[in-house]
Amino acid sequence: MPSITVKLYSVFFKMRLKNRLQGWIQTPPDESSNQEGVRTRPEEPVSASNPSFTDGIATKDIRVDPSTALSVRIFLPESALLPSERPQPKSKAEESSLKSENNGDQGYTPSGQNCRKLPIMLQFHGGGWVSGSNDSVANDSFCQRIAKLCDAIVVAVGYRLAPESKYPAAFEDGLKVLNWLGKQSNNSTGDEPWLVAHADPSRCVLLGVSCGANIADYVARRTVELGKELDPIKVVAQILMYPFFLANEPTQSEIRLANTYFYDKAICLLAWQLFLPKDEFSLEHPAANPLAPNRGPPLKLMPPTLTVVAEHDWMRDQGVAYSEELRKVNVPAPLLDYKDTVHEFATLEMLLKTPQAEACAEDICIWVKKYISLGCHEFSY
Repeated sequence: MPSITVKLYSVFFKMRLKNRLQGWIQTPPDESSNQEGVRTRPEEPVSASNPSFTDGIATKDIRVDPSTALSVRIFLPESALLPSERPQPKSKAEESSLKSENNGDQGYTPSGQNCRKLPIMLQFHGGGWVSGSNDSVANDSFCQRIAKLCDAIVVAVGYRLAPESKYPAAFEDGLKVLNWLGKQSNNSTGDEPWLVAHADPSRCVLLGVSCGANIADYVARRTVELGKELDPIKVVAQILMYPFFLANEPTQSEIRLANTYFYDKAICLLAWQLFLPKDEFSLEHPAANPLAPNRGPPLKLMPPTLTVVAEHDWMRDQGVAYSEELRKVNVPAPLLDYKDTVHEFATLEMLLKTPQAEACAEDICIWVKKYISLGCHEFSY
């Protein structure tokens, strides 16, 4: 069972989030007053970017769409550099000093010669559509961990949040960033030097956390439908971490765990009400249920899909069911089921250092390296 600390923190977490959601439902924000949308909440702590390598990672924020709040944070591992280019190891005190003095520093600039190419992991954060951000303290730490373990460039998407931007804004943002990544890999069209120099678009993985898993799955489906239109982007796999899937038919985990930790059923339904347009609200909406009737393309065309689920998550069985359906049509779709864990157990700030969170990140990277190692990515769109 989760610890007493987790249980107590969950109580306050749910109380605070439920009050916020109910407030938005009772007094909806004026969408016309903020047409750009928002990608973060002022009360949620964020981590500053650092374009110089600190603890093996350099980070940079980019505004992808000048007409909206859509942005990305790039996590570039030091392994992208040639040995002669890598900075000398520094003490923790020196690294901390560099972070605080990083005012206006342009940081790392690629030499343009013999740059090492790395796979791309396009990451979508969680937060129930209404909170979280790509530069939150928790998401920043998680993405740094994944970039190091997988030896990959992580591009974390700061998509527009509800209720200011309802469906399909977040889904459209995900696809827009994928198209943007394709342009960055070309010297003639790319304007982001880290990606031009180091990104290998033929090895792209989608990684979605909670509601971000729903975005990842949507983007994966669109890559199947668009095919060569997305060249040179090739999506070779996707990772769905405790997906935010729903359906009309209650599952056993939903019945047993409706009032579970952090994101319980009542809170999730409020979040979906804020995300979906009023006339589209349904638990069978394609954004909520990946197995909804007439949702294309055929499952057999989906990329290899790793699904992570938590024992004490009321949405657990929906993720299990989707994984099972993929396997029935011969899509490589393993399931990682972690005991004594809760929704977002590997990505919540207070749980990042737990053995389960560390093991989950390592397990993800062991699996995904089959598809991103050079010479091993025979499956792609």
